[in-house]
Amino acid sequence: MPERNLKRVIAATETSDGAGVRLRRSIGQSPLARLDPFLMLDEFGTDNPQDYIAGFPAHPHRGFETVTYMLDGHMLHEDHLGNRGDLRSGDVQWMTAGRGIIHSEMPQQTEGRMRGFQLWINLPAAEKMKPAAYRDIPAAAIPEVRLPGGGRARVIAGTLHSGGADTPGPIQGLGTEPIYFDIGLPGGGEFRHDLPQGHNAFVYLYEGVLCVGACDSQPLQRRCAGVLGAGVAVTLRAGAEGARLILLAARPLNEPVAQYGPFVMNTREELEQAVRDYQSGRLTA
Repeated sequence: MPERNLKRVIAATETSDGAGVRLRRSIGQSPLARLDPFLMLDEFGTDNPQDYIAGFPAHPHRGFETVTYMLDGHMLHEDHLGNRGDLRSGDVQWMTAGRGIIHSEMPQQTEGRMRGFQLWINLPAAEKMKPAAYRDIPAAAIPEVRLPGGGRARVIAGTLHSGGADTPGPIQGLGTEPIYFDIGLPGGGEFRHDLPQGHNAFVYLYEGVLCVGACDSQPLQRRCAGVLGAGVAVTLRAGAEGARLILLAARPLNEPVAQYGPFVMNTREELEQAVRDYQSGRLTA
């Protein structure tokens, strides 16, 4: 099986969500820009509080998982179950909406930089109606591995294989078998890693310039998602100024997707039921 190369580039487009938070959306900017089971990837990053201060007041979800990764800043998450979680620089929240959850994500700062990502991962049909749950993962619980050549990788989900050692991340055992690495490379640095053959995978570059695979095409530019083709190993090479990126992979579900805003099911009938449940107060029952 050949090495994975760059198959498609999805440049992030500016949009807003919540009560007016400015975002850049790559995966999921349209139904044609999904990558099973990944539904959406948003990057938020600004020093202007007017771009984030309104936050994300209480809103519902059903049928998928959200992963919030904070690079800089401080957000408070609250949900209808009474959970509260402070997300600070380097922290992750992995939330399973399941049958239904109503939560808010509100900034706890009025100035300074806020930067990070929110990823949506679909749930298989058999798990869409399971009870909602979430896990706050502090930065100290996310392993950071020094890479040959001076790079480093934070292991959020899956297991990193480097230097003859295996480093598991805190997220393991999910049905989609996700891999989520945050990788930093020095100028000219290289990262090579095997990915499960059947997984869909992409990289999102948030700093620098990156060459993917055999580099037969143009380098991946900042704020672009690079969808990887079939294969086993992926090789990433930073440009002269270095690169920072997230590498994501997961087992595709190969199931129909029916989405209406914050509800992701398999059929239109299930979506209509989700809306009725929310309107009647039964979404989380």
